[in-house]
Amino acid sequence: MTLTESSAAPTAAPELQLDLVGMTCASCANRIERGLNKVPGVEATVNYATEKATVRVAPDADGQLDASALIAAVERAGYRASVTAPRVASGASAPASGGAGTAGEARPDALAALRQRLIISAVLTVPVLLMSMIPPLQFTYWQWLALTLAAPVAVWGAWPFHRAAAVNARHGNATMDTLISLGVTAAFLWSLYALFLGEAGMAGMTMTLQLFGTPETGAHEIYLEVAAAVTVFILLGRYLEARAKRESGAALTALLDLAARDASVLRDGVEVKVPVDQLQVNDRFVVRPGEKIATDGVVIEGVSSVDASLLTGESVPVDVEMDSRVVGGTVNVSGRIVVEASRVGADTELARLGGLVEEAQTGKAEVQRLADRVSGVFVPVVIALSLLTLLGWVLLTGSVELGFTAAVATLIIACPCALGLATPTALMVGTGRGSQLGILIKGPQVLERTRRIDTIVLDKTGTVTTGRMSVTAVVPTAGFSSSSLLSLAAAAEEGSEHPLARAVVDHARETGVALAAASGFASHAGLGVTAVVDGRAVTVGRAAWLESEWAITVPADALSSFEAEGATPIAVAIDGAFAGVIVLADTLKADAELAITRLRDLGLDVVLLTGDNEGAASAIASSLGIDEVHAGVTPAGKLEVIRELQAQGQVVAMVGDGVNDAAALAAADLGIAMGSGTDAAIAASDLTIVSGDLLVVADGIRLARRTLRTIIGNLFWAFGYNVAAIPVAMLGLLNPLLAGLAMAFSSVFVVTNSLRLRGFRTLPRP
Repeated sequence: MTLTESSAAPTAAPELQLDLVGMTCASCANRIERGLNKVPGVEATVNYATEKATVRVAPDADGQLDASALIAAVERAGYRASVTAPRVASGASAPASGGAGTAGEARPDALAALRQRLIISAVLTVPVLLMSMIPPLQFTYWQWLALTLAAPVAVWGAWPFHRAAAVNARHGNATMDTLISLGVTAAFLWSLYALFLGEAGMAGMTMTLQLFGTPETGAHEIYLEVAAAVTVFILLGRYLEARAKRESGAALTALLDLAARDASVLRDGVEVKVPVDQLQVNDRFVVRPGEKIATDGVVIEGVSSVDASLLTGESVPVDVEMDSRVVGGTVNVSGRIVVEASRVGADTELARLGGLVEEAQTGKAEVQRLADRVSGVFVPVVIALSLLTLLGWVLLTGSVELGFTAAVATLIIACPCALGLATPTALMVGTGRGSQLGILIKGPQVLERTRRIDTIVLDKTGTVTTGRMSVTAVVPTAGFSSSSLLSLAAAAEEGSEHPLARAVVDHARETGVALAAASGFASHAGLGVTAVVDGRAVTVGRAAWLESEWAITVPADALSSFEAEGATPIAVAIDGAFAGVIVLADTLKADAELAITRLRDLGLDVVLLTGDNEGAASAIASSLGIDEVHAGVTPAGKLEVIRELQAQGQVVAMVGDGVNDAAALAAADLGIAMGSGTDAAIAASDLTIVSGDLLVVADGIRLARRTLRTIIGNLFWAFGYNVAAIPVAMLGLLNPLLAGLAMAFSSVFVVTNSLRLRGFRTLPRP
């Protein structure tokens, strides 16, 4: 739904979200926020990263928000807005965070248009640069070809900057767009002046370089390469930034994609396939093995095991039976069940988890780029100095040409080409090197957060551990060997699809244990299996089931020690007598201990966080030497733990891999996702470790910190260079052509400094 000022009706709601269009820097967000807060009775915050405004009723106002008044306030500030469309986990395509409604739907097309503008401008600029910088290429009347190529770049290519500068001017503001627009326009207009009214358009004109030329030579020179190159360099930075911002809403899309698309609803005893968004509370639907559960509900028929690991982080499927509650998006593993829907649409657990991710993303502060922070002072000062230069030379010498030439040199030397390159070039090289090493970094704001983190929170399942159940011990009773017990149990389990059964069978094959053929196989969903192997009756399953159903006594001490450690023991009976247990557990990743050591070497406190039980969490933490453990935590609880740590003054990084980690990853100051995990976790994170190797997490933080240091060095050089060169230009000692070349040198320095990141190496493995 898109509302306009004329058509929108007042919306009675305690909170409203708006999608924003047209912001180009953090000062735009501040301007919109100020405009919204001027509307009586509201409090507004604007997030530049997600391009969203969150508007709430002020504490001392009546509880009503007028959407049309809010949109009008945004439009008065020079931008566009629409009310964010509601999201539900219905399995249908839904707008992503930061991309709902008209504003968000246009974003992919806008990115493609920006890429096209960049490519065309770059193709036109390269020959202009070559001709301007290499005298042998300057054939007769070459300058007119340069004008033909540079004009579309300076006008059409730089149009986004010109338009933004005009909007800013109408509202009495100046940003980096203003300086870019002025620099490009000044260089281009002065070139036109030199070509049409000066002597630069004459046959045989060549570009000359004078280290300390006089301003009078300005009418003999053109600066088309300056106008074109500045445009291309800044467009490159804007494109890289826009591409990173487009991914800001991918977390919610990934979450919603987990939902089932349709459901087999029982209507008068007949199964009817219907889209999930048509489900209603109290509808009954069938879920077969391997299918996703369509929505939250209660099992009213059948028994099965449900893989809820994506939502809960639990590595073991949960057994469900009559009256068991199930969650939409989880997967039915074994038996056929009938579920009665209890919550649908936006009320489901999956939709609520999506809301947690969105809330965490919206509340995450965007760290402004240093260039944006200084622009608030730098841009107006440069413009004022340029005007003072013009007036000063005119009053002192009476020469408008001389004064204008010095003023143009001041604008050109101050034009933030190197400032615009400082972040994207280092980011490109750093992220490119990271991709070679399996480390994905999602933008410059991520790098700033890596420098400040002092605490790292690790999810257990799939992050510190493998996330897969495997056999850790085979404990037979007297009369059986470990191999014989494993052989009989694995042969019986071979016919089962339960994950624990597959783990037993895989372990037998990996250890070279022979499996005999089984007959009379029977699976009892959620309880165990029975079969005849080599003429012997084999029963494998839950101890309570063996005792209640088969009257087989299982000694309590045979299981208690393993359960206390968080492992899962399954009992085995042969010919009606207890024969031993097979113990399964989620095992540590091979390099987990070394990874923890390297994280501590980076000055980080390590915290373990998991949805698993206390025994499993404590056993893992003890083996890794981790003191702080939070076990049995729900997805909402994980988010709460992150916020509690932040409230204590800690700057927190979170490492996770499941959907249940997505909200915590988004809320953390730095979210790190394991690439072996879910799309939702990866999308909500700031760093992604493609291999899922915990050892690479420390390398990822090291790379991010080094990239940030490079960016800061680039910005320091670029800004310092501008400050040092501006007085030289104002004194008339700097030819505008030299200003353009010096600016190009500054850019080359920035790029060269960034390329040093290609030498980054990971720490050696043992």
